[in-house]
Amino acid sequence: MPSLRAITRLLTSVPLVVAASLTATSPANAVAVLAEEVRSMPLAERVEALGTLKANESVNITANVTETISAIHFDDGQRVKEGDILVELTSVEQHALLDEAQVRVNEAERQYERVKALVAQRAASESLLDERKRDLDTARAVLVAIESRLSDRLIKAPFDGVLGLRNVSRGTLVEPADTITTLDDDSVMKLDFTVPSVFMNDIQPGLRIEARAHTYGDRVFEGVVRGVDSRVDPVTRSIQVRALIPNPERTLKPGLLMRVVLLVDPRNGLVVPEAAILHQGQDHFVQVVVEGEKGLTSERRQVRIGTRKPGLVEVREGLAVGDRVIVHGHLKARPGQPIEIRSTADEPIDPPAAQEPST
Repeated sequence: MPSLRAITRLLTSVPLVVAASLTATSPANAVAVLAEEVRSMPLAERVEALGTLKANESVNITANVTETISAIHFDDGQRVKEGDILVELTSVEQHALLDEAQVRVNEAERQYERVKALVAQRAASESLLDERKRDLDTARAVLVAIESRLSDRLIKAPFDGVLGLRNVSRGTLVEPADTITTLDDDSVMKLDFTVPSVFMNDIQPGLRIEARAHTYGDRVFEGVVRGVDSRVDPVTRSIQVRALIPNPERTLKPGLLMRVVLLVDPRNGLVVPEAAILHQGQDHFVQVVVEGEKGLTSERRQVRIGTRKPGLVEVREGLAVGDRVIVHGHLKARPGQPIEIRSTADEPIDPPAAQEPST
């Protein structure tokens, strides 16, 4: 027979066994599922296009007159400031004419001042003073004209930027149509591209874009829409858009082909994992976790979906932030049925159903 001490130990352990058994008890028909909360995040519709880069300002440097080059003050690819002298054309004749014109102006000024003094003394007529004033004005106009022709022999940079390749040498005879070099303001780049006209009302100045070039791999260049063309192409039914992309590192070059993504209709939207969406024809459903007096149950709810992101789907109607939706366990979980939410560390759960939800 068992001793008194063994009987006492057995009686004291019975409540612990019963308590442990009650704690581990769960509803007999509870289904194990995985669930995630509905969350809000920035969203936008993506419109993709191809575009070509242009410099913010671009010009071909040419001469205004036909003349030979006497001096070159730049190298290939040099950065210059507005007003820097790039090329000097031969101007010996113009300098000689300038000296002559300056002498004529000085002489006209002396004659004018002399007659002016005589008029003050009433020793000369007002008409003579008017003639000397006309001579002075004429001499000054001739001087200005010669200075203008002389300035045409100095080719200067019209704005800050980077020069292209030099196409001339010292002694070359250049004409107004000849390109000496190119000048680009690459501090900001223009990106021109076309999009279907159906997006015309959604694309407005200030809209953010993302652009990539094959040369730079996955690097993303961000910019904003500067303007939209006033006309729709009657053949392609597309409209041209221009965006500005800051280029502080001078990485981007004019003529580069870029893939453009416009983020149309930016907003904060509700998203759920793709695995939470069930499809029935043209309708979409989710199973929402509902907490009641009897514990957790599932509720099927119809939703209206929007845009998609990798692994996520936007829900425009039917859910609110904080709602929990079932992402795994759809095969067993039925509307109104008790459920048990487990973490991913628990035992495997059946994958989501591939067929349409039961009605």
